[in-house]
Amino acid sequence: MDMMVQQPRRIVKAWVWLRDGLPSVGRYSRYTKAVLPPLAAIWLLAVAVIALSPDRYDSEMTLILPGSGVGGSLNLESIGQASAMTNSAFSGTSLSPTENYKRLLMSDLIVGDAAKALGEDPASFPLPTIKLTDQTNLIAVKMPGATPEQARERTAAIRTAFMNALDALRSDEASTREDADKKRIAELDTKVAEAQRKLLEFQGRTGLVSLDQYKNRIATLDELKDRERMARVATSQTRAAKSRLANTLGVSPTTANRALRLQADPVFTKALDRYAELSTEAAEQSATLGPAHGRMEQLTAEKSEVLGELAKRGKSLAGLNRRTVMKFADLAVSGNRAALFETLMTRDSDSSGSSAALAEIRRQIGQESAKSGKMVTQAAELAELTRELRVAEAVFSSALARLDTNKSDPFASYPLVQTLEVPSLPRSKAAPHNLLILGGAFGATLLLFIGFMLLWLRQPIIRKFSPKS
Repeated sequence: MDMMVQQPRRIVKAWVWLRDGLPSVGRYSRYTKAVLPPLAAIWLLAVAVIALSPDRYDSEMTLILPGSGVGGSLNLESIGQASAMTNSAFSGTSLSPTENYKRLLMSDLIVGDAAKALGEDPASFPLPTIKLTDQTNLIAVKMPGATPEQARERTAAIRTAFMNALDALRSDEASTREDADKKRIAELDTKVAEAQRKLLEFQGRTGLVSLDQYKNRIATLDELKDRERMARVATSQTRAAKSRLANTLGVSPTTANRALRLQADPVFTKALDRYAELSTEAAEQSATLGPAHGRMEQLTAEKSEVLGELAKRGKSLAGLNRRTVMKFADLAVSGNRAALFETLMTRDSDSSGSSAALAEIRRQIGQESAKSGKMVTQAAELAELTRELRVAEAVFSSALARLDTNKSDPFASYPLVQTLEVPSLPRSKAAPHNLLILGGAFGATLLLFIGFMLLWLRQPIIRKFSPKS
């Protein structure tokens, strides 16, 4: 019952508020005239956009950059070593190849080449829309067109121009690097030739061709010193043997030589034998006969005569006097002593030979020592020149090998790009969006009416919220 009473009261209050708050009838015509122009402009603009905006189709493609690097090594025996290592393009934190390629895709060079390939004006050719996906190596490219086919052709032209530009950049980089490498190789070749010239000039001037030659010279000197020690031992041995035998026989090698010479003469030997017979007989007869006996006198006379012959023969053969010849006659009586004389002469000859060999070896040692002292400086210089040549050849060979290995990876500076998604053929147009345009027109209309409604009801609102006087 109470609700039925309150409801009419609310309606009455609303009617009073509308009756007292609504503007006068004259304001309706003014508000209508004010609302219609902007309302007409909104809808005319919406209709114009729908009717006059050309259709636009977007073709998309996706490029991908492989993220791994490559490496290789080349070893050439006795020549050198070359290695090539290309790090991943994404290993650095300061540079991003996807950002670089994004800028390249939007450059005037790529856009101009794509427009020329399609026969369009580069000035009116649209720029591609590039989107990079975070944490990936993907590059999304979008190109607009009046028709689906035109959009796809433009996207394909952008891709072709982009790939051609990368090939041109890689070729230019390779050519520039190759020119620099060739210049460096020419310099290294000059250094190798200069090192070879110095080495050959030194070898021709000194006659020292290799360090092995110097080592052989040192080995020869060491061998001569070993031989000198052995010769000294042999000389000392033969001298000791000769001296001991000479002391034992009581004669010198010269005396023994003369005795052997006299003994080798048949006349002297025959007279010596005769003298021996007479001496023997005299010794035998002296046992029973006295010196004055006739036989003893005869034997003495014969001995004197034989001694005269021996002295005469000894003087003619060896230039010896009578006393020395008699001494040789006493020495040569025994055949065993003659054999010892021969041994003494042999020892004397061996001693002389050992001394001569020792003197010759010492002479050679002195000569080789003088040459070796000079060759020490030459060998050091030869080693330095040889080392310089080997270093120059190693650097030159490594540079040649590196020149080839550098060509093995053309994607070092400009990473490889592959097409993950080929340019698509749009199935529907991307613009204009009719529903979106109509929705915008309805929204603008609603906002327009709300604004004018607020203007219409401003007086009641002001009276309601303003304090009463």
